Amino acid sequence: MIEIKRGFLGDRMIKIKEVKIDGESIFVFNSAIYIFESSEGCTLELDLIVSEVAIRKYQKEETLIVEIELEDNRLISSIMHVKVVPGKLPIINLSYEIDNPDEFPDLLCVNEYDSNFPRIDERITIEEIRKIEMPNEKISLRLNLPIDQVEWLREQKGKDLNQIFKDLIYEYWVKQN
Repeated sequence: MIEIKRGFLGDRMIKIKEVKIDGESIFVFNSAIYIFESSEGCTLELDLIVSEVAIRKYQKEETLIVEIELEDNRLISSIMHVKVVPGKLPIINLSYEIDNPDEFPDLLCVNEYDSNFPRIDERITIEEIRKIEMPNEKISLRLNLPIDQVEWLREQKGKDLNQIFKDLIYEYWVKQN
């Protein structure tokens, strides 16, 4: 006999159409919404693969105002707790306590002993995410250059120098390959 867990239609889960955090739509690469049951109660959980830029923006927040639009146009709005999931991909877990899991009869329901946790990190890579939204990071370099190059560098604007170094690095990568 096959056990059917609510929230599953075959191996399909309820799909997320859009997520807004503090009123702003965010780009979601993959997601899962489900109910987590524990001895302490039930929580509605939303796992999102987002960009590294989004992780940096929200990782220091404890709670966020989240609006979730499901594929069937239902809307779930709540203040949710934020947790960044460690790993190779930028994943945010958003959750809030619910009193009655039967309010969401079509969501997958899992517990701490369940091996049926939704896997959203399969078939996506950090390189694919960075093609959509590449984070920038500051770096300081200490170089030993001829004085005429130093003088020229000092005359340039920061924005122009950023572009020059990006172009030089990409050009150098192409030569190496």
